[in-house]
Amino acid sequence: MSMADALLDPTGEREAAERPRLPRPTSLEGLTVGVLDISKVRGDVFVERIATLLEGRGIDVKRYRKPTVARTAPKEIEQAIVEECDVVVEGLAD
Repeated sequence: MSMADALLDPTGEREAAERPRLPRPTSLEGLTVGVLDISKVRGDVFVERIATLLEGRGIDVKRYRKPTVARTAPKEIEQAIVEECDVVVEGLAD
């Protein structure tokens, strides 16, 4: 795996954990897409626009919002996304 393909986990381990990328779906048809607002300024505008565009194409969308940009998402939100979504769009804006 080249460094260009590496995904880094910022949780402070001493060695980077290697995790293979999951294959991207060929289509969003029939899938549930989660949109996660990380609570950064105007991020809600971005993810809402994405959600509206997806819904306009008949795609099922679920919306989530972190309580603060300064911390990782609470486990309840992470678990809901895992259980309820097939694909996630996480966005921020300034």
